[in-house]
Amino acid sequence: MTRLRPALESDEKGWSDFVARSCNGTVFHLPDFFRYHPAGRFDNHHLLFESDDGIEALIPGALSLRDGSTWFRSYPGASWGGPVIQDSTGLADIEGYTDMLLEYCRGKGWGGIEITLPPQAYFRRPHNYIDFALLQRGFAYRKRELTAVIDLSRMGEEIDLAFRDSARRGVTKARREGVAVVEDPDFSKFYPVLETNLQDRHGVRPTHTLEELERVRSLLGPDRIRQFVAVRDGAVLAGMVMFNCNPRVTLAFYISHDARHQQSRPVNLVYREVIRWARENGFRYLDLGTFTLNMEVNYGLCRFKESFSARGQFRDTFTLELQG
Repeated sequence: MTRLRPALESDEKGWSDFVARSCNGTVFHLPDFFRYHPAGRFDNHHLLFESDDGIEALIPGALSLRDGSTWFRSYPGASWGGPVIQDSTGLADIEGYTDMLLEYCRGKGWGGIEITLPPQAYFRRPHNYIDFALLQRGFAYRKRELTAVIDLSRMGEEIDLAFRDSARRGVTKARREGVAVVEDPDFSKFYPVLETNLQDRHGVRPTHTLEELERVRSLLGPDRIRQFVAVRDGAVLAGMVMFNCNPRVTLAFYISHDARHQQSRPVNLVYREVIRWARENGFRYLDLGTFTLNMEVNYGLCRFKESFSARGQFRDTFTLELQG
């Protein structure tokens, strides 16, 4: 019989092992990832579904106040969360886990549930069983963001032929102007470019401080967090920080450039070289990140990512009010 209970610190090894062999687990579901947050930032409340044979499923979560009541959210401190399931898990099992989650949250007197699921590319075998179970039980879409996913297996041997002319011209121009792309683990070289660009263009700061980014890598390991930079004459013109989320997908968590060198098209060359790197390292998909914010489309960013053969997949957030 399956039971639902809060996760304990002693569960972390089994939890990590389960995510590693799961259908849809990613770095954002790992206990090591949650440790980078300073104490007190989130009121974590992770849940395990288990039987006598061990963990069957899990859902990371944290509690937060919304309209005066406590909500269970999976997960507020990550790009996504949601249930992590086994590859063999069927629809009836997922419906059962969903019912248990609802019973548990109602029993706590919480006001609602919010869940953001990873895109379909992150599933070993893509399906919509979780979405179906949530919608059937009254959950609604809070938002449906689009993230730009490249199917690396469909690009052919000559990857440049999969790009639009505008993307290829940018790559050629960057090379002609002496730009080169290298992998460099030193975040301090790229971070000022990232910080300045986000502040100037959007008036925001990066999700992670430089120290937090270094801490995430120290917790997850250097193989899971990689950095590529476009350089010329020793100066960093652009860069991309990759999160290797699971064996199938690598995610461009940060992409940025120095606006003073935009005409040299360094970002084009970064995209091209990271795509090559991802293919050579056995990834099936490369996720270039969202080009929508609260379902408002940045069409310039959309077209640029599409020019490298990316197409949008949903990153869905579901909510359900339990009280009132």
